[in-house]
Amino acid sequence: MGYYNQNYPPNPHRKRKRRRGWLVPGMLGIIIGVLLVTVALPALPGSDLLPDQWTAQEETNNNDAYDGDGNNVNTNVNVDVSTQITDVVEEVTPAVVGVLNIQRQEDFWGSQEESNEAGTGSGVIYKVDDGTAFVVTNQHVVEGADTVEVVLADETRVDAEILGGDLFSDLAVLRMDGSEVEGVIDIGTSENIKVGEPAIAIGNPLGMMFSSSVTQGVISGTQRTIPQDFNQDGRPDWQAEVIQTDAAINPGNSGGALINISGQLIGINSMKINQAAVEGIGFAIPIDSAMPTIQELEETGEVTRPYLGVEIYSLDEVPQSEWDQTLNLPQDIDGGVYVWSVDPLSPADEVGMQQLDVITQLDGEPVMNMIDLRKILYQEKEIGDEVVVTYYRDGEQAEATIELDSQ
Repeated sequence: MGYYNQNYPPNPHRKRKRRRGWLVPGMLGIIIGVLLVTVALPALPGSDLLPDQWTAQEETNNNDAYDGDGNNVNTNVNVDVSTQITDVVEEVTPAVVGVLNIQRQEDFWGSQEESNEAGTGSGVIYKVDDGTAFVVTNQHVVEGADTVEVVLADETRVDAEILGGDLFSDLAVLRMDGSEVEGVIDIGTSENIKVGEPAIAIGNPLGMMFSSSVTQGVISGTQRTIPQDFNQDGRPDWQAEVIQTDAAINPGNSGGALINISGQLIGINSMKINQAAVEGIGFAIPIDSAMPTIQELEETGEVTRPYLGVEIYSLDEVPQSEWDQTLNLPQDIDGGVYVWSVDPLSPADEVGMQQLDVITQLDGEPVMNMIDLRKILYQEKEIGDEVVVTYYRDGEQAEATIELDSQ
């Protein structure tokens, strides 16, 4: 039966029970209980007295955080500073060096010469053989140098000798004492790189003050061609094949390493577009096209190339409408290079090639663009070889056998 209170006054004759008798034992019990919780409970999770699920729940709760409404907002986070990129950079950095271009100049009175640093750049140690180290850098970094010094990652300076340089590829090879060298870079391949994959540039932007600087980005484009005008006459003298990246490449980075996420060399940093409205467009020489040049410079000090004697451009640089209206190409042609000019007395001139001829094959191999033509010409042919050139003129296919000369 429940208790029902109709607000009657309490019975004044009802005797109250005495309750003071429990006070002392109760207080002792509370004190003993507090001591047990304080001393014994923290040790229970490490013992076998609690079930496993209780222990796991306790550990989880200790790592949780809550907002003002009591909602869980945080969980246990493990932070590992050592990442793949930091490990790769640590391994590669000793193989990336500074290159000092030192030139002799007369003093004010013209009575004696002084040696001054005319410029700085970067380089990559790609080989050590029998105590001798070999460094690849850009030709424009060492151009005009009387002597060259290489600055290692630990700031040790070593005199170096220029074995050779090549204007068109913008590559140069140095030789120096390898006794102080701590690392050699691992050569990768640029053939299979993909747009969007990570790219890391290492070099010395703005001089040795910022030596071994690292910038990270992605591969922004492959098989780019950049026109270069060496004699400043307003007409391109060469089309440089480059890798495009948004990893920062600044003055002083030239000649440094562009590596992939595995720490392999995929390019030699070369240039950037330096315009106020442009940001994050840098270029590197693909290592696959650079290595034959590097080896030739190391062995002979110069590069000799087979020579057709034509200035060419890829068809993809021409509006599609011009393929039909100006070049008169058949509908089934989907690539090639067109001739813009023919050098007098060149091999191409001797067989009668003309402006606006469209080359589609060399010795039966398809030529879709300038890179295809140069790859066949420079990697598969030698000076003095004969090559069958298939081309279109006014919509008609023709062939010419050309004996390659030296450039």
